[in-house]
Amino acid sequence: QVHLVESGGGSVQPGGSLRRSCATSRIIFSVYTMGWYRQAPGKQRELVAQITNSHRTLYTDLVKGRFTISRDNAKETVYLQMTDLQPEDTAVYSCHGIRPPTAYWGQGTQVIVSS
Repeated sequence: QVHLVESGGGSVQPGGSLRRSCATSRIIFSVYTMGWYRQAPGKQRELVAQITNSHRTLYTDLVKGRFTISRDNAKETVYLQMTDLQPEDTAVYSCHGIRPPTAYWGQGTQVIVSS
């Protein structure tokens, strides 16, 4: 069974930072495009950042310059470094891995930005 196990969520004050991790197992991690999505209360899930197997990255304009996605193929882990967090970043963040036709999701973890 494939596992995407997330860690690093929590609460932070505005302007703070968090680092999310997503460790995978039982997939050939290096060939997967990995991403982070988020869903805020009452809103649709949106793509936050994505990194391909060749390390090309993509960000939503809302987080450009503040968030950084990276991957460590040896550790089969993808990271999301979030800086200058703002209340509007509050959401459930989920890890995602895709290599068509297969796709997998992490369990999702709450990130709360509040003073």
